[in-house]
Amino acid sequence: MDEQIIGYPSLHKLSSLDRILIETSRALHTVYGSPAESRPYPATSKNTRAFSKEDRNRSAAYMRVNHTGEVCAQALYQSQAMTARHSVNRDRMQHSADEELDHLAWCEQRIKELGGHKSLLNPLWYAGSFAIGAVAGLIGDKWNLGFVAETEKQVVEHLESHLAHLPETDLRSREVIAQMQADEAQHADQAMQAGAVALPAPIKLLMKVGGRVMTLIAYRL
Repeated sequence: MDEQIIGYPSLHKLSSLDRILIETSRALHTVYGSPAESRPYPATSKNTRAFSKEDRNRSAAYMRVNHTGEVCAQALYQSQAMTARHSVNRDRMQHSADEELDHLAWCEQRIKELGGHKSLLNPLWYAGSFAIGAVAGLIGDKWNLGFVAETEKQVVEHLESHLAHLPETDLRSREVIAQMQADEAQHADQAMQAGAVALPAPIKLLMKVGGRVMTLIAYRL
């Protein structure tokens, strides 16, 4: 009998068609919609100094990268949930995806505040990440969780570098990123506790390179 995590939305009773329809709806909403957050917006400070145009554009570009990262996270978690073999892991992936919707909403709100725009290539980022997540899920749950853990660890490092490069006066973006960083670290720990295996070094390197390419492109587009 399948085990189920209390409080997690269960997907294992849905038909294949239901899952396809749900995932299609989620994909469209992620790429083209504006998801509502379930937690308060963490940017509570007021930036007391006016931004230069250059600083505003730089902050908007970094938040665009973070938004794209959250689009990729939605695709990864959704595809990994679909291909997970055990209902507990499937529900865990779905729960993490739901939590990451807050990040997606926060990044979009901050981009709007800065007068920026979301990445024009978000549909492509979503499709590519969904395919990668599906492959990870099909290999097996331990490797699936290992991919989650390594992804989240790299995201934490990625966000740390953003904090180092954002304008010092941009307190609001910093507050958003700090909360995202804490959540991502928690997701990595949860994956490890659930039985994730360490990925081979070449896979980790390939993931880093892929993340770097995404960052460079999304920063501009």
